[in-house]
Amino acid sequence: MNGCASLRLRARGRRRRTDDGDQTMDLCKALTAIATAGLAATLMGAHAREASSATRAANAAAATALPVDDGEDDDFATRGFLAGPSQSTILRADGGVAWDFRTLAVSGAQAPDTAHPSLWRHARLLARHGLFKLADRLYQVRGFDVSNLSVIVGETGYILVDPLTTSETAGAAMALVRAHLGDRPVRAVIYSHSHADHFGGVKGVVDPADVAAGRIEIIAPEHFLEHAVGENVIAGNAMSRRAAFQFGAGLAAGPQGSLGSGIGPAIPAGTVTLLAPTHEVKATGETMMIDGVAFEFQMTPGTEAPSEMNFYLPQFRALFMAENANVTMHNILTPRGALVRDAKAWADQLSQSLRLYGGRSDIMFTAHGWPRFGQTRIADFLASHRDAYKYLHDQSVRLMNQGLTGPEIAETIALPPGLAARWFNRGYYGTMEHNSRAVYQRYMGWYDANPAHLNPLPPEESARRTVAAMGGARRVERLAKAAMDKGDYRWASELLDKAVFADGSNRRARQLLAEAHRQLAFQSESAIWRNMYLRAALELSAETPPRGEGANSQDLVQAATTRMLFDLMAVRLDPAKAGAASFSVAFVFPERNERVHAAIRNGVLVPSFQVDDPADVTVTMPRALLLRALTGAGLPAAGPAGAQVDGDRTRLGLFLSLFDTPDPAFAIVTP
Repeated sequence: MNGCASLRLRARGRRRRTDDGDQTMDLCKALTAIATAGLAATLMGAHAREASSATRAANAAAATALPVDDGEDDDFATRGFLAGPSQSTILRADGGVAWDFRTLAVSGAQAPDTAHPSLWRHARLLARHGLFKLADRLYQVRGFDVSNLSVIVGETGYILVDPLTTSETAGAAMALVRAHLGDRPVRAVIYSHSHADHFGGVKGVVDPADVAAGRIEIIAPEHFLEHAVGENVIAGNAMSRRAAFQFGAGLAAGPQGSLGSGIGPAIPAGTVTLLAPTHEVKATGETMMIDGVAFEFQMTPGTEAPSEMNFYLPQFRALFMAENANVTMHNILTPRGALVRDAKAWADQLSQSLRLYGGRSDIMFTAHGWPRFGQTRIADFLASHRDAYKYLHDQSVRLMNQGLTGPEIAETIALPPGLAARWFNRGYYGTMEHNSRAVYQRYMGWYDANPAHLNPLPPEESARRTVAAMGGARRVERLAKAAMDKGDYRWASELLDKAVFADGSNRRARQLLAEAHRQLAFQSESAIWRNMYLRAALELSAETPPRGEGANSQDLVQAATTRMLFDLMAVRLDPAKAGAASFSVAFVFPERNERVHAAIRNGVLVPSFQVDDPADVTVTMPRALLLRALTGAGLPAAGPAGAQVDGDRTRLGLFLSLFDTPDPAFAIVTP
């Protein structure tokens, strides 16, 4: 999944103790942060609407155009079912609900009017949950999280692959495994890649003391830790806010609400943990013997994650494809925001997987969704999935070279019938429309070469002038309502977005825009498009956007490097506060044997590491005290457990006052 380790330095109103000291910094995956916004589900219910006649007609037409369902996916998604959970919810230590199995109920093969029939089918398949047997000694727990826990029975214990997002869901999944397969010890944990839904539950399945003592191996691809912690530190706050739209934070599950994320049911609201790898895999072809089971690894950096790997199990003729092959087209650029991925590299890695393992795999299992069985079916799947990404890349570039811009390519490009007819190539998570724009952006950037777009007016000013030119807000509303009556919700949304940005207090325009977004949601085959439209409708209908408190991930805080922290501080520095100030502060963290020279000049922070440059003031203290100071707790008096300040203390105070705290609920669909 498009994972993001989100770093938010802001006061929480309560303090937590970690090994790095007493602090209030939140460093957690954006997906975990948005999962705790369930309190807003009642708001979604209050503003739910029925499908319009145009939406009913659109979904009926979509149903007639869908590929033939040969039952294969239903077979693969249910094959080997052993047992389901014994409880309806998984609870956190504080009594809150981390996971609710009741929200997975997607009843009936017939899609309701408020759901695209293809998405409804997909959500029904993803809702299958419990313990499944893939082969002797090879199992999965699915539907306990957005991702899957895969279990390999070794000679003396369990080898676990991708221990889910939170310790609560992982612990519950492991309890189900032990109840039906036996109480064996865990011998190894494998992280397939650097997104938190594939490592965050590790402390729910292993004791850190066993890892420290060498009794349990933790195996990950090269550079795992730096990407797991730092991939999205810089833009963490913006990504967290946008992730609330992508994953539908605050939306009730069901026919008028969220139908999952397209790649899994939902994001749990639990505790993200992390244990550092004890071994990193560095090269394709590397082999390991883990508790009597032979592994062959394929490195796939730069595909779905910057640090990712597949593996093959020769004795089981089983191939694990991590998140490089899925039950849906994936995102080349996730809507929450990230660096653009390389569609060509992704296709090339799938070609390598097919060449290395396609002819000798009888089972293929992945980090999301359901497995596939049979050598012919697996090879066909890998080839077709590869072809979809290759077609996406090549045809986006071809159209780009013909002069089409990103939006024009998105409106034009479509998979050929042979690829579009494969359910796993359809756009439940990533879409051809968004992915083709991402390919364009990777090569060409945001500018489409039209000078009219070189220096456009900002959205609010453009909206005010446009609405005035059209004859005022009431006329815009009438035009939008006429478009909605014809079922033209895309045009209605464009019109009403102008009206809302021209005047955010215009309740009529907001409610009309919310309704247009709902109808677009009900017609969306993409689960995350549906979420984004519905979340927008929720915020337009509410006076203020619902706020969910993000979960603290103490392990990710501890794993953040000091360089990451100062990089974050640099992008939080307010130049208006700094003015023309020019000075430096040296920070010495004895427990880490680190020294940072932080210079303020020209409105920027320039950190240098492990240097002895002179500074106006030198502060010697545990690093955790700096975190406290940055979150508003201030520095304690000098003392054995506090900070030793040598030099101009006023410079230290000025330094600490320069950094702002981003609003975690900044406006998106309103001015």
